[in-house]
Amino acid sequence: MTEPLLQGRAHPDDGPTGVVSFTAMEHGTADDYALLDRFERVHATGLVDRLLDALGRLSGSFGGYQITRLEHSLQSATRARLAGADVDWVVAALLHDIGDDLAPDNHSEYAAAILQPYVRAEVDWVVRHHGIFQTYYYAHHLGGDRHARDRFADHRWAGLCEQFCAEWDQNSFDPDFPTHDLASFTDDLNEVFGREAWSDEVIAVGNERLTP
Repeated sequence: MTEPLLQGRAHPDDGPTGVVSFTAMEHGTADDYALLDRFERVHATGLVDRLLDALGRLSGSFGGYQITRLEHSLQSATRARLAGADVDWVVAALLHDIGDDLAPDNHSEYAAAILQPYVRAEVDWVVRHHGIFQTYYYAHHLGGDRHARDRFADHRWAGLCEQFCAEWDQNSFDPDFPTHDLASFTDDLNEVFGREAWSDEVIAVGNERLTP
């Protein structure tokens, strides 16, 4: 199945029944794929619940910090919200490290892949590259190159990514910060993931700023 077939939304009460006739996709019929399309559309309506569950599991992710990975994500999103950022950036901050458990070596791309069909182009780019930009703060302590982000210095959104990391990511490990709880972001998630995926209007370039 391809992305365009997943653009719609269906109410779970409209759930289909049955199974396809094929055991190899090359033998599928139009009726088979229409049935699968309905199953996928209904499944998509549960995306926010699955994201909330995945975020919740970050509370048991790797340790060493003074706060959990979930608390870091919530603190990042809280900072974005308090700065007056719009919902795209708040949700991006909330989900930017959601790949820590399943994609530890490319968590930025993992998070961006979730967000990309539903947010502005610059938001996707910043989340996709925040991992390399974040190494500025620690790579030199581990024998790495803290200036690896400089390879993107000429990109139009490099400054946005630097700002995202400086203001909402690298400083969001404070156990005393008044962080908003996970439930408070449910409406934000519903707004972003309730959009039509891959809509030109949704993924177009926006104002190219973190805050108004």
